Amino acid sequence: MTSLIRKNRRFDPLTFLATIGEGRRSLTVPKKHFVFSQGEAADAIYYILEGKVRLSVVSSTGKEATIGLITEGNFIGEGALAGQPLRMGSALSMTPCNLMRIERRAMMDALHREPAFSDMFVSYLLARNIRYEEDLIDQLFNSSEKRLARALLMLAHFGKEGIPQSVVPKISQETLAEMIGTTRSRVSFFMNRFRKLGFIQYSKGEDSGLEVNSSLLSVVLHD
Repeated sequence: MTSLIRKNRRFDPLTFLATIGEGRRSLTVPKKHFVFSQGEAADAIYYILEGKVRLSVVSSTGKEATIGLITEGNFIGEGALAGQPLRMGSALSMTPCNLMRIERRAMMDALHREPAFSDMFVSYLLARNIRYEEDLIDQLFNSSEKRLARALLMLAHFGKEGIPQSVVPKISQETLAEMIGTTRSRVSFFMNRFRKLGFIQYSKGEDSGLEVNSSLLSVVLHD
């Protein structure tokens, strides 16, 4: 997701968050460690300074689904601000992460005290909601091939200076399948097809970084 926070030239959230004082602390999370887990008390919100985080949820029957992969310049755990008593899902670090943990009360006080920060945060939440609506429409009406192509383009931050970028290192086909609502075998089939057509390439083997070519957009636009 493109961060609205970085586009806001009138207000720097990092500068402001650094002034919160009590109720705020920096947090370093190693790769493949939980930032928070489903069912834990939702008592804080997190701002990603550096790294990538996977959001997921597990059903009552034990089935796990990936909600999204969130990068630096974004918040996670916003449900805590809406009175959510327990975490509805889990956040797992996909890379080493540097985070800022802000307690719910400290964040609420900051939003009431600083109008510029409040406006920025509301804009951010609206953009996140639009993204969720787009994901739902994509899930309901597009084929699994188009959903996979769109997911890869978004993970590669397509459109940023037109340069292919690395997707989350070692992202599994199981995770991609969970994200778009299909099977691993279907993801494998389309990934092989995309690779043969030159839409994607593995930088150092299938378990390393994945580069996405802008030509993959043709799959999304094709009827």
